[in-house]
Amino acid sequence: MMELNLSRVDYLQVGVTSQKTTKLFPGAVGKTQRIVVGDQDGLLQCLQMKKGDAQVIFKAVSPKGITRVELGGPVGGARERVFLSTGSEIKGFTKKGKNFLSFDTNLSEPIQSMFVEGADLFTCGNYVYNHYKDCKDTNYFLSADKISDVLCLPMEKNDDITPVLACQDRVLRVLQDAELLYEVEVPGPPVVLQLYGKEAGEEGNEILYGTSDGRVGLVQIGRFAPSHRWELPNEKRNGGVLSLDNFDITADGVLDLIVGRDNGLVEIYSYDEAEEPVQRFNHTLSESVTSVQGGCVATPGYDEIVCTTYAGWVLGLTSEQQTKGMGPSEVVITAAASSKIDSLKQELDNLQVKVSSEREKYQQSAGSKTAISAVSGFNINDKFVLNREDASYTLSLELQLPIDNVLLQSDVPIDLLDVEKNSAVVSYSACNPEEGNYLLATYRCQANTTRLELKIRSIEGQYGTLQAYVTPRVQPKTCQVKQYNIKPLSLHQRTHVFDDNRPLNTVKLTGQFSLAEMHSWVSFCLPELPERTPPGETITFHFMSTFLDTLLECVYSKGEAVFRSDNISTISILKDVLTKEATKKKIRLDISYDINDESIAYTLNLIHPRLEYQLLLAKKVQLIDALKELQVHEEDLTFMSPEYRQILEEADALQAEFKRQPCHLERLYGMITDLYIDKFKFKGVNVKGKVPALLEVLDNYDLQTLVEFFNTSA
Repeated sequence: MMELNLSRVDYLQVGVTSQKTTKLFPGAVGKTQRIVVGDQDGLLQCLQMKKGDAQVIFKAVSPKGITRVELGGPVGGARERVFLSTGSEIKGFTKKGKNFLSFDTNLSEPIQSMFVEGADLFTCGNYVYNHYKDCKDTNYFLSADKISDVLCLPMEKNDDITPVLACQDRVLRVLQDAELLYEVEVPGPPVVLQLYGKEAGEEGNEILYGTSDGRVGLVQIGRFAPSHRWELPNEKRNGGVLSLDNFDITADGVLDLIVGRDNGLVEIYSYDEAEEPVQRFNHTLSESVTSVQGGCVATPGYDEIVCTTYAGWVLGLTSEQQTKGMGPSEVVITAAASSKIDSLKQELDNLQVKVSSEREKYQQSAGSKTAISAVSGFNINDKFVLNREDASYTLSLELQLPIDNVLLQSDVPIDLLDVEKNSAVVSYSACNPEEGNYLLATYRCQANTTRLELKIRSIEGQYGTLQAYVTPRVQPKTCQVKQYNIKPLSLHQRTHVFDDNRPLNTVKLTGQFSLAEMHSWVSFCLPELPERTPPGETITFHFMSTFLDTLLECVYSKGEAVFRSDNISTISILKDVLTKEATKKKIRLDISYDINDESIAYTLNLIHPRLEYQLLLAKKVQLIDALKELQVHEEDLTFMSPEYRQILEEADALQAEFKRQPCHLERLYGMITDLYIDKFKFKGVNVKGKVPALLEVLDNYDLQTLVEFFNTSA
């Protein structure tokens, strides 16, 4: 198997880019391919590399930012025409730059994603899908949740037009004309779709998807039902997937899978004899990768992966060797390289003169009495995503400019967890919780840091707002504030499976509320819900707790809402928050509930393995210092038990794990305490005075003793 050795080569920088806005024109054998790239400044550029320089073939300017770039052509033929979406308009260009299409769709939503197949154009806003045939509106579909991407199965292999929508509620919606054919459940919110291979597999019905929590999968879209082929889990907790492509970079005659992630990771997977693809190569960039394309761009005969980052860098990971062999021989600089160095030096000198001149002008104008300070605006690419693996939120902030510092402020208790890749220095300031300020932390970034990733864990039942004040390294100093809602049931995520056989607690609310009002209250409590009220008279959502794996079912219609869960604390939180929201609107609620006492023991059994593991981890960490002291004084450690020797061997890993989850044990204690209080609250009994006795039982933890304490206390 050929060893992959790819080197990074930077080509140019454009403006801030959106997802899937870079494409490569198809090229002839032995020739290089052209790059076409669009940015959020509205500039489309077609480039060709000649002698290491990016030469512009044509440019086109749009008044609004470019959200998507696609290549089109006749069905089954070469895709040599460029289509871009900007606002609600679609523009088309030939490979020479002639504008042959300007089509205003007059949609109320700006176009966020699109796909072109022959004379058919598929566009999506946030919730609305439209299909145009020769620029005439043919079909329309309103999605129940936000649409992230769209594509259509190849028409030359399929009799029917089959569009597929990637939606935020963890499903792929397969359409036929304007009707929903069926839904394909996927393990995370899908954000990008790609045909498998060049023609969607042998039968033309296989689709690759990438999710915001970092998973990649292959699904076969059958006529009546889907078939999941494989899924790559995100065990290393890499970033979410932003871009996918198929290209034979390993030159073995089989297309490889290329993945670009929002943490800057570019991966190449090969389809060996195994059922699932196997990783062959990875390279980390400092910015999120919005597009990846495989092809031959710089030098004929040398394949490469062309990547575009959020900040606008267009670069290649090329198979052409960039560094000469080490040795005493003299480095020979060619005339072309020497000329390029001279031109770059001249360009730098001109830029320095220009910067000095502009700085002087600014200083002079700033000194006048009539001066108004001009604050430079900047874009922030931010994400606040729940991770199922460790029940925490990842907050990522990305700028085109270097980040100077980020100040975090929260009006609810939250924990900041360690992130290995984070090189910023954090300092905490004293806060007064009585004034509604629970966290004040400042992250000071190193020079040239454009992306910062933080991990946060919230406490369910406590809700409010987390604010991030982001200050870039620019003059004059300017700052932007981003707000993130910490919801009452923040550690729950959407699921499509609900187990009716579990012992369930039920609460039923009736009153003079509309469907839209109840939906707004439920979306205030729970994450991953659409802003718009979904169509239909009755709405059903299912959730799973990422911390405990307990389930929640929400079924509501006009005037009635029913919530079922195997965790009584979840029901209690929902009841309290919904009652409070209804009171704000002066709506009277009638509440009835059915509490299943078996659910208490069931939930305690779910907590048990986590609590036992954390207690054992805490005990091991406590022993490490004493064992290390023994190790210093004793040469022979054979007298120690195997358990103690293992603790010494794994000391660093144990301490690192304990440091990553500093308050895990306290959280579990808190959950058990809430469960105890909530159980008796529904019976009208206040047991807060017995909490110290409960904590005493927990200090000498035994599951059976704990269950008996819950059953006998009253």
